[in-house]
Amino acid sequence: MAPALDFRRPVPEHDDMTQDLEGRVSQALQRAVVPEVRAFAQRLALAANDTMAVNTVAVLFYGSNLRTGSLEGVLDFYVLTEGPQVEKIWPRVSYHEWTFEGVPLRAKVATMSLETFRAAAAGELLDTTIWARFVQPSGIAWQRDEAALGRVASAVSGAARTAARLAVALGPETGTSEDYWRALFRATYAAEFRVEKAGREDSILSVNREHFGGLLPLALTADDIAFERLPSGSLRPQLSPRERSRTLAWWKRRQRLGKPYNVLRLLKASTTFEGAARYAAWKIERHTGVPVAITPWRERHPVLSAPGVLWHVWRAKKAMERRPA
Repeated sequence: MAPALDFRRPVPEHDDMTQDLEGRVSQALQRAVVPEVRAFAQRLALAANDTMAVNTVAVLFYGSNLRTGSLEGVLDFYVLTEGPQVEKIWPRVSYHEWTFEGVPLRAKVATMSLETFRAAAAGELLDTTIWARFVQPSGIAWQRDEAALGRVASAVSGAARTAARLAVALGPETGTSEDYWRALFRATYAAEFRVEKAGREDSILSVNREHFGGLLPLALTADDIAFERLPSGSLRPQLSPRERSRTLAWWKRRQRLGKPYNVLRLLKASTTFEGAARYAAWKIERHTGVPVAITPWRERHPVLSAPGVLWHVWRAKKAMERRPA
C-alpha cells in the first residue's frame, strides 16, 4: 500500500497526465485519518457484519472532518458491503455514539452494497448523490483486505468520470476547470431536496482546491473525452453535439426525478433511521441548549414523538428567557 498522506494536507495540486485517474484516486483514498476515526470505522464494519449478516468490504470517511481532522460534530461514513443490494431505496442510514479512549464520538452512517455504490457512481442508476458527493474528497478509514482498495478506487473513479462528463456538458464552451466544476455543483444542488446557501459550490471548490486541481483533465481522459488546452490555461472540451445532447438528456431525467427520489429517501429514513431519536436529541441540545431525555418510546417512535419534543424545547427556551440575568 502506498504511504498514507497527512490528513492536514490535501492531495497536492497537480496536472500530471503521466498519472491516470484511478492512480490519483487510489492515492487520495489512502490519505491518513486520525486513530479515533479508524477505530470507529473498524467498529462500524464489524458491527455491520454481526447485526446485518453482511460482509463489509470497506468503510469510506468523507465530509469536512476528513479535511480538518476534527472530531467535533458528526462524522460521516459509508459502509460498503459485499453482495447484492437488499433494500430498493438505499442507503440504510444510522446514527452511532461511541467513546474511544475517553473521546466521545458521533457518526452518521450510510450502509449499501459496493456494487450498488459502483453503479450509482458510474451514472448507471437514477441517483445523483453518490457521484456528486464522491467526486469530492473521501478516504478509506477501514478495508477488509488489500484488494478492497482497488475495488473502491475503481468505483470512486467512476464518480469522477460521471461528474466530469456532466460538468463539461453543462459548462461553457471554453473555461477553467473551476468553471466546469462550479456548473456541475450548482446543477446537482438545485436537483436535490435540500436547502443550500447560494454560492455553496464556490465554498466546496475553495476549501478543496488541491483535491480538484488537475482532476478534470484526468477524468476526461479516462472517459475518452478529448479537450484542448489553451495558452490562457483554460480548457476547450471536444464534446460532439450528439454526445452533449445525450449527456444532457441523461441528466434531465435525473434532474426531474431528483427531488421526488430524495423525498422517498427522507420518508424511508423517518422510519428506518437507526438511532434517529438520539441523533435528533443531540442536534437539539447542541443548537438550543435544551437537553432531551430519550425514553424507550421516543427511541422506538422518533417521528410520533417529535411534536412532544418540540413542545418541551419551546417551553424550556421560554423558561430560560424569563430567568433573570
